[in-house]
Amino acid sequence: MGRAYQNRKESIAKTANAKSKVYSKYGREIYVIAKSGGADPDGNLSLRGLIDRAKKDQVPAHVIEKALEKAKGGAGEDFSPARYEGFGPGNCMVIVDCLTDNPNRTIGDVRQCFNRVKAKLGTSGTVSHMFDHCAILAFAGDDEEAVLEALMAADVDVTDIENEDGIITVFAPHTEYFKAKQALTEAFEGIDFEVDAIQFVPQTTTQVSGDDVAQLERFLDMLNDVDDVQNVYHNADY
Repeated sequence: MGRAYQNRKESIAKTANAKSKVYSKYGREIYVIAKSGGADPDGNLSLRGLIDRAKKDQVPAHVIEKALEKAKGGAGEDFSPARYEGFGPGNCMVIVDCLTDNPNRTIGDVRQCFNRVKAKLGTSGTVSHMFDHCAILAFAGDDEEAVLEALMAADVDVTDIENEDGIITVFAPHTEYFKAKQALTEAFEGIDFEVDAIQFVPQTTTQVSGDDVAQLERFLDMLNDVDDVQNVYHNADY
């Protein structure tokens, strides 16, 4: 699968107020997951995994606690997930995942980003069938056989395992995330995940070059500046 999964945050890092945006996105997602499944991480595996990822991305404890307390209160915004798909500059495929309390506003904001770079917003399913929805766990190591054995012993459905530059990366269906992470944690004491995520990974890439590169970067920046946008995935190679 290569390292296409790394493109998720590349444009976020370019924005001047990057940290506050990352904190806001995590805070909103933690609130939604805690409100729907309970604010106790021990009883809500989705929440526990999300908090682990937030800490890995250096989200401050007070941001996490504020979102949890807000969810415990029961009141507040009623966010729902929304996913938009289409073709960006250079005809690359794009998936935009959002959490919104106003779908009309959100689709309007996302459509405006597409229109500004003369990109094409499609309908549901336009490009998502060309991506794999994967759990991705990467950590230091060099014995992929031992990793595979540990995962198979736990009956984890593994899609792929890569070993590159001393980093082992495990790909599994998104539904296997918790089982895979638990199996690895139990099998390898002190394991520290460099990547711990559920993402859309493209099955193929689209080469983007020339003027389309600048347009793509502008497009990704605009999408990440939309408050309701949580994650942007694409298959561009540039």
